Amino acid sequence: MDEILAYLKNNPTYFLATVDEQGNPQVRPFGTIAKFEGRLYIQTGKVKTVSHQMLAHPRIAISAVDNEGGWLRIEADAVLDDRLEARQAVLDEYPNLQSMYAADDGNCEVFALKNGTATFCSFTAEPHTVTF
Repeated sequence: MDEILAYLKNNPTYFLATVDEQGNPQVRPFGTIAKFEGRLYIQTGKVKTVSHQMLAHPRIAISAVDNEGGWLRIEADAVLDDRLEARQAVLDEYPNLQSMYAADDGNCEVFALKNGTATFCSFTAEPHTVTF
């Protein structure tokens, strides 16, 4: 899991894919990743469409690219963690978000990534897979 965290911290914009109400894929840039209590977490706002999509269909995909010809693909379940301490732990990793979110603002929410598979890929090496 630390390998995944390090990759996403080093390549801070990744793409998160969800499914909308009609079953259509929706992809958007994302940028939060934190480790809390041994799990990876992402953060968003309750008012955002992505939040509603993850609550309705928790299976998500993440894709990130590095500057060395490699990429990372993740499949996981996004599970809402409504604890204040979880929200605060993620916000502590991203001080720039604290002007838009607070752990107790009623809008900030965090999702733990569970049942995950991460595949590190490149054109020059065999894929390397990690489960978490």
